[in-house]
Amino acid sequence: MSHPESPGAKPSAPKDLRSPELDGIDAELVRLLSRDGRTTNAELAAAVSVAPSTAHVRVRSLIDRGVITGFHAAVDQTAIGRGLQAMVGVTLRPGSRQESISEFADEVRRLPQVVQLFFVGGADDFLIHIAVPGSSELREFVVEHLSAQRSVASTRTSVIFDYHRNVVAASFD
Repeated sequence: MSHPESPGAKPSAPKDLRSPELDGIDAELVRLLSRDGRTTNAELAAAVSVAPSTAHVRVRSLIDRGVITGFHAAVDQTAIGRGLQAMVGVTLRPGSRQESISEFADEVRRLPQVVQLFFVGGADDFLIHIAVPGSSELREFVVEHLSAQRSVASTRTSVIFDYHRNVVAASFD
């Protein structure tokens, strides 16, 4: 597979496709698919100036190496009746942290209100992005699914006013 080199540049040795490092073509394919996971193979090939078969092999390699972990539908939560979104910070009790981390994460990730779950360092142990129909359902979620758990020491809820899912964070202008 060849691609144009810059004038005067020495040709680079072929990279091991199992390597997590991305060359320029791989990085561009990731960028394009991150922006629109439904981009066709023909469109990808044209965008990175390679043959469609090469684009297909490159994308398959990115999947096999775990660089691309899946293709997902972005859902407008308001359109499905879940117009209130919030981030809930959860701190687990110090004495039960080790055994509780996996158990807590497994239990919470199965809840239909959970959009994303983050295990984080800092003041909170977890950040949970949820979407619910309204404020009473938000309260119910926090009280029944989080605060009621023995392993939970505290929760902190922040309502999301605006949400952008981009490769690069969008400005709030």
